[in-house]
Amino acid sequence: MYGLGIMSGMLITLKNLFRKPFTIQYPEEEIPRASRFRGEEFSWYEERCTGCASCAKFCPLGIIEIITSPGGSDIQEGGSYAIDKFDIDIGRCMFCGLCVEACPYDALFMGSGFEKSKYKRSNLVIPLEELKSSEKRPSTWFRPQLEAKEYNPQRGEDLSWDEVGR
Repeated sequence: MYGLGIMSGMLITLKNLFRKPFTIQYPEEEIPRASRFRGEEFSWYEERCTGCASCAKFCPLGIIEIITSPGGSDIQEGGSYAIDKFDIDIGRCMFCGLCVEACPYDALFMGSGFEKSKYKRSNLVIPLEELKSSEKRPSTWFRPQLEAKEYNPQRGEDLSWDEVGR
């Protein structure tokens, strides 16, 4: 009884001994991701954002905090606000993408990164300065215009604000 079980286990081990391993040696090898992958990075285009706070209003968890003041620019288009604070708490984010869908000006995009771990939850808040200086590699999720161009955010090419609009 025990001998047959051991022999069966050893046979499985012997069959898999000479196969090519299919594991990925992370972080030395990059994990393949789809272009629609929604990750921790957010791409925010300051030139497109008017400070309307639609993204904060439609976020079901209320993780986006926006503080604006009257800006006095773009009066013909309805006016825009000067953005004093734009923080995103990715520690509580469920990556649903409703903030991206709600943005009428295509200023906010989900990114495709996932390697921004921190030791404290308080460090998981993305402040305005980090959003301004972040790489602009938006995910193609909910963006058919980027898929039509066959854009892949993992290739490392940044997109300017006029290339990402609908």
